[in-house]
Amino acid sequence: SGTLRNDLTIWWNKVVKRDKLKLQHLNNYSNGINKNEFKWALKDINLSIEKGTILGIIGKNGAGKSTLLKILSRITAPTSGTVRMNGSISSLLEIGTGFHGELSGRENIYLNGAILGMNKKEIDNKLDSIVEFSGVERYIDTPVKRYSSGMYVRLAFAVAAHLDSNILLIDEVLAVGDIEFQRKCLDKMGQIAGGGRTILFISHNMKAIANLCDRVVMLENGRISNIGEPKKLIRSYLESNMSTKTFSNEIDMTDISQGGNGTVSIKKIRLFGDNSLYKYLDICGTNGDITEIYSRLYG
Repeated sequence: SGTLRNDLTIWWNKVVKRDKLKLQHLNNYSNGINKNEFKWALKDINLSIEKGTILGIIGKNGAGKSTLLKILSRITAPTSGTVRMNGSISSLLEIGTGFHGELSGRENIYLNGAILGMNKKEIDNKLDSIVEFSGVERYIDTPVKRYSSGMYVRLAFAVAAHLDSNILLIDEVLAVGDIEFQRKCLDKMGQIAGGGRTILFISHNMKAIANLCDRVVMLENGRISNIGEPKKLIRSYLESNMSTKTFSNEIDMTDISQGGNGTVSIKKIRLFGDNSLYKYLDICGTNGDITEIYSRLYG
C-alpha cells in the first residue's frame, strides 16, 4: 500500500481479527448453542440436470430457490457439498446483477460477453439481434442507471439469452416486464432449450412453469420436497397452499383465455357444495390456465 504501517494494519485486520472472530464463534458454539437453532437456507440438495433440460423451481418465499441459483452462479459459496458443471453459465437473478450502472447498454453487452469468454468479433455478430430483441434501441447508448426496471430486465434477458453460454439461470425477474415481453421471453427460452442448452427457471407464475418446463423441483424449507411432471406438481403445490383460504362462489370467465377452437366456451362457473380447489383445476383442464383461475378465485 506504500507504507509499512498500512501494510501491517491490513495484515492485522485480515488475519488476526478474523481469527479472533472465528475463535469467538467456536467458543460460543461449544458453550451450549444448539445446532437446531441454526437456520439452513438449503440442506441435503441432490440434483442431476441433463443437457437441454428446462427445470422449473417452485416453492414459497424463503424456500431457498434464489439461494440455490446464487450457488450455481458461484455468487455464493456453499457451506458444504460440491457443485459440478459442464459448460459456461449466464444468469439473470436480480435486477441490477451483472450490469454496471455508469456504463451504457451497449457497453454492458460487451462487458457481459467478455465475462463469458467471448471476443469482440463474436459480440459484434450478436449485437444487432440483442438490441432488437430488447426493444431499447433508442436508449442503447444511455447509462443503464437511467433505465426503468422493465427496460433493465429487457436488456439483461436479451444479453443472457443471446450470448454463447450452455446454461441459463433465471430467477423471478421476468415478472417486471410487460405481458408481451414475458411471452417473448418464454418463446425464446423454448428455442434455447431446443438448441441443446439447459435452463433453470424460478417463477411464481405457474402458467409459465407448466407450459415451458420439462421437470419441476419443489423446494420447502430449504429441502427438495418433490420432483416430477410440471402440471402434477403445480396442482399439488396450489392445493397444499390454498386449501384453507376462502373464495367467491362465482367466477366470470368471459375475459379469461380458454383453450380449444372457440366452438364452445365457458361463460361462468358457480360453486355448489364442496369448495376444494381441485374441482376448478379439473374444469380448467391442462391448457395452462391454472393461475388465471387461481387469481380470480383469491383476488
